[in-house]
Amino acid sequence: MPRDNMASLIQRVARQARITFRTPAGPAFGENLHRLQQLLDEVRAEDLHLAPRGPSASAAAAGGGPPWAGVVPPVSYMHICETESFSMGVFLLRSGACIPLHDHPGMNGMLKVLYGTLRIACMDTLPAGAAAAPPPPAAGSGPCLRALFRSRQHYTPASPPCLLSPHTDNLHQIDAVDGPAAFLDILAPPYDPQHGRDCHYYRLLEGPPASAEPPALPREVWLVETPQAADFWCGGEPYPGPRVCL
Repeated sequence: MPRDNMASLIQRVARQARITFRTPAGPAFGENLHRLQQLLDEVRAEDLHLAPRGPSASAAAAGGGPPWAGVVPPVSYMHICETESFSMGVFLLRSGACIPLHDHPGMNGMLKVLYGTLRIACMDTLPAGAAAAPPPPAAGSGPCLRALFRSRQHYTPASPPCLLSPHTDNLHQIDAVDGPAAFLDILAPPYDPQHGRDCHYYRLLEGPPASAEPPALPREVWLVETPQAADFWCGGEPYPGPRVCL
């Protein structure tokens, strides 16, 4: 299938995102979201002038642990565009990096892998009072949340976009598997602490598995809210791809 002009492709994605999330409660939202998903599925790393990368020689750390540890950010972000209704950019994860389990309060989102492999664990929050048992003693003093652990899947550039909504798959953890990875990310509306859309981090509360096999999904779990992990931070990089105008 012939590829469109690369600038027009990412421009079309941005314009469709603006149309889709301008009225997320409107009657055409489902149709618009499907169209956006189709466009996003076409995007490849070369469309944004990206190529897979490994840790640079200057970033190599002595001893064990990831080669980027303590030297460069494990995750970088390339800002593409933002409006009141959505933001779009690229996250780059170094080999072994993880974006810890976090939420997206009241937000929709779409994630398309550009290169590498990501393991994405997705969860739903459960209504207060839905828990059948109290949280485990390991919860400590942090706020606890009951959640439905829905899925843990691998995504590659050949995979369709990973979607989240305000109520489904709204919490997720993203791990780079077997090398560096990058993904195009759309959030609608953007994070905004002043309007109740701050990012919260969580830790899964579970005892040791009863067998060598991981527990089956979906299943209910307890989460405890935690501060941002000391070994996770996100740096910024310039976006090298086609310009987007809205």
